Amino acid sequence: APAQLVLPVFVRDGKKLRRPVGSMPGVNQTSVDEMLRDADAAARAGVGGIILFGVPETKDATGSSAWDDKGAVQSGVRALKKEIPEIVVITDVCMCEYTDHGHCGVLKDGEVDNDATLELLSRAALSHAGAGADIVAPSDMMDGRVQAIRSALDDGGFSSVSILSYA
Repeated sequence: APAQLVLPVFVRDGKKLRRPVGSMPGVNQTSVDEMLRDADAAARAGVGGIILFGVPETKDATGSSAWDDKGAVQSGVRALKKEIPEIVVITDVCMCEYTDHGHCGVLKDGEVDNDATLELLSRAALSHAGAGADIVAPSDMMDGRVQAIRSALDDGGFSSVSILSYA
């Protein structure tokens, strides 16, 4: 049933942007305004949820754009909750798209530092929850990520935000 489906979208900063993802025919990176058009059509078709994957304008070694309150995901969540409050909003929580090296976490001596990364994943999840996400969905491969995120959400006053770990 459509209500059991989740629309994946790749959201980025800007206005009136719709950029095709070459490796995924029919899929686009969209600005928040364009994402809202797609989400509205999905909601009218009865789709139950939307998952936002962020495409940041800037990347760095720690992926700091992942928890930027003015980032595309956070802006997208706020816009969805304002315009289409009935749709379940899920956010991808991973560092790989946000880091300049493309790994799912902080690098230390050429290796991913699991424990340092857990703190950053938690910051990103808190930022998404603060924007209004119903569910945060870590897709990285860090050990202990669900426990770290759950603790951060609970301590931050977001005990009703669910976690969907899908990797």
